Order: sequence, then structure tokens, then C-alpha cells
Amino acid sequence: MAANSFENFKRLVEVISILRSPEGCPWDREQNHKSLRENLLQETYEALDAINSGISCELKEELGDVLLQVVLHSQIAQEEGKFDIEDVAKVISDKLIRRHPHVFSDTKVKDSSEVMLNWEEIKKKEKPERKSALSGIAKTLPALAMAMELSKKAVKTGFEWPNVESLWDCLEAEINEFKDAAKARSKEEMEDELGDILFSIVNVARWHGIEPELALLRANKKFKKRFQMMESIATKDLQQHNTDEFEQLWQTAKKQLQKNGKQG
Repeated sequence: MAANSFENFKRLVEVISILRSPEGCPWDREQNHKSLRENLLQETYEALDAINSGISCELKEELGDVLLQVVLHSQIAQEEGKFDIEDVAKVISDKLIRRHPHVFSDTKVKDSSEVMLNWEEIKKKEKPERKSALSGIAKTLPALAMAMELSKKAVKTGFEWPNVESLWDCLEAEINEFKDAAKARSKEEMEDELGDILFSIVNVARWHGIEPELALLRANKKFKKRFQMMESIATKDLQQHNTDEFEQLWQTAKKQLQKNGKQG
């Protein structure tokens, strides 16, 4: 591993500065904070994929792509006279020191749960303008991730189901309400009740310590693999299959993926 000189980081900052210069790349020069929003989101999801894969070289590359976005945004802000990458590093360093008084000061804690309690108390002092317990959730979060954050913040006030069984009862009730809405053929009510089902599932996930956004990403990836395996082993066009044939093909694809050592 390279010596801790940060030469490569400095090189990255310099490279991006050159790309944004008048003699640099036309595409890079055209970008701004808003135009790069999708890039940052995409690179973050690709980093999550790399973490899930467990392949270090892939994670290294994807973290580099995320870092590129951070440095690029900082370069744009520097050109606008607002802040630079040093300011970004200072802000997060100061925040980490401030929120870890048990490490950088004389505060004593028993365990990680007490660390989190202190973290939340410090945040409240830092942001007194946030009056609601649900403040501070990014409006641009995907709906599933936002539901998880809403649920987590509400629980911190004591607003929690008494046990997991009551959560399952809630989910069952929401499913029945959706069925009633479906019978009435009310699309608006169906949408409302389906939202309640999804929110209930998010709470089930939270109760069991599972991130629903990551779980759904995993399910999407698994479905894609199985469906593409079905396409590869099918002896006729998929549109020519009936329900029973589809089920048989699906199970065969699942077994084939498991045999190949891939998630089936």
C-alpha cells in the first residue's frame, strides 16, 4: 500500500481542476451541481453493488468514482467562490470530533447505543431550528429509504409497536384493506392502501435490523439473474409459454444459478 502522503489524492484534485479549466474537457466544464445529481446517485448505488459482491478491487474502483463526484462538486464550488475540498474535509472532521466526545474529550459511554444517544443530543444542539422529531430527512431520498428514516426517527420518541406480532397484525390489516379497495376498483384507495402496506413492511424490516432499500436492490438483482437465465435456457420464445411452463422454467433457472454458485 502507498505511503500516507496523500499524493494520489492531491493528484486527483489537480486532474479535476485541469478538466474544469478553459483548456480542459468540454463535458466536464459544462457540468454543475444539478447536472451531476444523477451521477452521484448512480455511483453510490454501484458502490453498494461492489460491497455486496465482496470483491475488493471492484469496491476500490467504485469508491474512486464516488470520490470523483465529491471532488468534482468541490471544484465547482471553489470556482463559484463558495468552498473547496479542504473546507469539505474540515467540516466533516470538525463534526466527527464534536460528535465523538467519548473519543476526543472526557465523556464516558458504556456501549454503542449510548454513543448513538449522545450523537442525537449533539445533533439537536447543532441544529436548534429543527423543531420536529422528523426534521432533517432528505427530500430526495427514494420513497423506501425515506420511509425507513421516518420510522427510525419516530421510534426515537418512543412511538413504537409493543412487539413484532403487533407489526404482523398491522401488515395483515393493511393487506386486507388493500383487498377491499381492489374489490371497490378504487385506484386512489388502492394506491393509498398499498402505500400503507409498504410502510408496514419497512417497519418490519427496521424491527429486524434490515435496510429495505438494500433488500429490494438485492431482490431486483436476483430477479434479473433468474429471468435472464430463463431467457438463456428457454427452447422457445418466452411469450409462447403458459403459466405451468413459466413456473417450471423459473425453478430450473433458480437451480442452475445455485449450481453455478450464484445467488438463485
